[in-house]
Amino acid sequence: MQNKTMTIKQKLLQELEYYFGSDAKRISHARKVMGYVEELLKLEKADWRIVIPASILHDVGIKAAEEKYGSAAGHYQETEGPPIARAILLKVGFKKEDIDEICQIIAHHHSPGKINTRNFKVLYDADWLVNLKDEVDVKDKEKSSAILDKIFLTETGKKIARRKYLSKLNAD
Repeated sequence: MQNKTMTIKQKLLQELEYYFGSDAKRISHARKVMGYVEELLKLEKADWRIVIPASILHDVGIKAAEEKYGSAAGHYQETEGPPIARAILLKVGFKKEDIDEICQIIAHHHSPGKINTRNFKVLYDADWLVNLKDEVDVKDKEKSSAILDKIFLTETGKKIARRKYLSKLNAD
């Protein structure tokens, strides 16, 4: 099973790199989110066949959103991403039901509460683990802990966020 996982990941990463071309920032972001998904999957019961592809492709809508609307806003990503992801997943050989779930996650990855699956929660938390430093001021430990509890949907995500962001406050 591990070889198949690597093959799927490599194919999807290759497709992502082809799609984004020289946009190293977007490719790097997807790789970081995928890394956190892999970490979360060690303790969270989610399906790697869904969450790994979703982590790699969750932001594919950015390019089309910027071209079409002049904005990378989350709601534009959620609109533009699923058709692009679907085409990539079909090309790589995914099953329709897996494609449907992956695309549903991509269509809501900035909108918690619309999907409440374990697979969604793992992807959502992994994306926040990468984005948190740019989105939330975590200078106040008590306030930050409350923010992390509200943002993250899994216990593992909360633990990783506390370790990553609040441990820095303890060192200061």
